[in-house]
Amino acid sequence: MLTREIASLTDCRQGYLVRINEQGIADNGRNGVLQSPGRWPEGAIALGYWHQVPVAVVVEQGSESWPPARDWLGRLDEPSFALVSTALQVARWARDHRFCGRCGTAMKRRRGEFAMECPECGHRSYPRISPCIITLVTHGRELLLARSPRFPSGRFSTLAGFIEPGESAEEAVRREVFEEVGVCVGRISYFRSQSWPMPHSFMMGYYAEASSRELEIDGVEIEAADWFLPEQLPGLPPSYSISRHLIDNFLHSTAGFQG
Repeated sequence: MLTREIASLTDCRQGYLVRINEQGIADNGRNGVLQSPGRWPEGAIALGYWHQVPVAVVVEQGSESWPPARDWLGRLDEPSFALVSTALQVARWARDHRFCGRCGTAMKRRRGEFAMECPECGHRSYPRISPCIITLVTHGRELLLARSPRFPSGRFSTLAGFIEPGESAEEAVRREVFEEVGVCVGRISYFRSQSWPMPHSFMMGYYAEASSRELEIDGVEIEAADWFLPEQLPGLPPSYSISRHLIDNFLHSTAGFQG
C-alpha cells in the first residue's frame, strides 16, 4: 500500500518509479506500473513509500505505445489505483504550476512537502483538488442513468458535477440533477468518496430520491437519459469507478424487492 509520507524523502534519490507521459504510463514489462527499484532520474518527485520502499513519479517523453491511464485504472487493484491516482495528480500539478500565478516568476519546490513556492513574492501552490458530487438518482427500484457525448457507445452512468464556490455538496446534488435532467430530488444520503485523477477531482458519492420523474435533458452535458429497472440496464461504467460502485450497491440493496 501507499504511505503518503514525503518529509523523510527530501534527499532520497532511489526506489520504485512510475513513468508518465502525455499519452499514458509505462509498463514495467510484467504488466505493472512500478519500475524495479533503482536510482531516480532528474526531475522525479517522491510520492511516499510503497510497501516501505520509496516511490516517485517522473514525467518524460516516453512512448506513444504506453497504455493510457484509464486502461491502467481499469485493471489495477485498489491499493495500486491509489498509487496511480496520486502519481497522475502530482505529475499534473508539477507541470501546471511551474510559474507563479500571482507574479509570473518561476516556482521552486519546497523541501519535504507537495508545495511550489515563488522566490519573488512567496506565493505557494499545492496540488489542486477539485471537489465534485456524483449521484445516483432513484425512484423505487428505478435508476436514473444518463449519457454524456464523451461516453463510449452504449454507456450510461450516474450524474456528476463540480461544486461551485459557496455551495454545499448537498446543494450541488440538487442543482446538478435539476440542471442536467430537470428532476427535483428529495432525500439525499452520502455513500462514499473516491479520488479521481481525471484530472484532479475528489468525487463524493450520493444517493438522491427523485420527487419528480419527468425528464428535461440539457442537451449539452447530457445527450440522453432515462429510467431503468435492474432487469433492463444499459451499458454501465467500469467496475473501478465510484459511479459503478453506487449502481452495484443500489442493485444489491434492492435485490428481491419488487416494488
